[in-house]
Amino acid sequence: MTVNWDRTTPAEAGFAADLERRFEAGIEAGLLRDFHAVAMSRNGKLVFERYFEGRDEAWGDDLGHVVFGPDTLHDLRSVTKSVTSLLYGIALEEGLVPPLDTPVVDGFAEYPDLVADPERRKVTIGHTFSMAMGMEWDENLPYTDPRNSEIMMERAPDRYRFILDRPIIEPPGQRWIYSGGAVALIGALITRGTGRSLADFARETLFGPLGIDEFFWCAGADGAESAASGLRLTTRGLLRIGDVLANGGAHGGRQIVPKTWIDACLTSAIRTAFDTGYSRLWYLEVSRAPAFEGARPWAGGFGNGGQRLWFSPDTGIAAVAYLGQYNDWSSWIMPTRFWTEMVMRNFERL
Repeated sequence: MTVNWDRTTPAEAGFAADLERRFEAGIEAGLLRDFHAVAMSRNGKLVFERYFEGRDEAWGDDLGHVVFGPDTLHDLRSVTKSVTSLLYGIALEEGLVPPLDTPVVDGFAEYPDLVADPERRKVTIGHTFSMAMGMEWDENLPYTDPRNSEIMMERAPDRYRFILDRPIIEPPGQRWIYSGGAVALIGALITRGTGRSLADFARETLFGPLGIDEFFWCAGADGAESAASGLRLTTRGLLRIGDVLANGGAHGGRQIVPKTWIDACLTSAIRTAFDTGYSRLWYLEVSRAPAFEGARPWAGGFGNGGQRLWFSPDTGIAAVAYLGQYNDWSSWIMPTRFWTEMVMRNFERL
């Protein structure tokens, strides 16, 4: 079922009145390509959406040619990490999961040798959220390469021991090392603390209250849902999450995501290898669009192939892009153009 939205025009929402024509011009000129869907909102209202068609995948499985629409589920890939962050924030507010200064190994008592290791006890849950565990991990290799650490994790007989037993290469907290394994640990802490699967906890605490009833969460061979990359949502469903975050975490008179968690997600904890800020599984930067009097902060969830969710609290703007550039290392270009050139540069007033 399509997530219901109140609609408004670009002009009424403070954007250039000819925003849709500008987007079409970008498509026609080839500056924007390989999109499956795009959508944007401001202050709870849908401003713009477009759907396309093309080849797609579901967590690596070829789906063939797909005609996309408001009801079509799409891989989030690593945008899943950012959604998982929200679930932890909700569970933490309810007292169901440990605070972030807790050693992460304490959540895995089945490995007493690792729990007792004084060096591993220095790695906190907070370090997993910053991807700064100080442990060996390599996702720079293609995900088709069996030496990729996330692929090795998925094929390991015990994914959590595989992650927690990685060689320690530096003190935690010093350097951002991209790690789906860190997020797998966070997902396990959520399921162990809440007594529910990620899908069930999300349905109860996040998706259900936002009217999102169509989603799918892919799981590994061991049955563990992938907290790092396995979620599939519709365009409007993901946009609803971004819109709520852009407007303080409340929806329908209820605080869905704790405001304190959103504020922490917007406060950079470390710099990434891409020279962006990063906090609690969200990328951070500022917009320097000429229309703004000053820099405006935004947060984004980024996924393989060009999947994106952005939200900008200062403006109430949220946007989603789904693309089909899976395993293409240049896939950052098209969604970045959409956000900077089509969304931020066409926003004309605060």
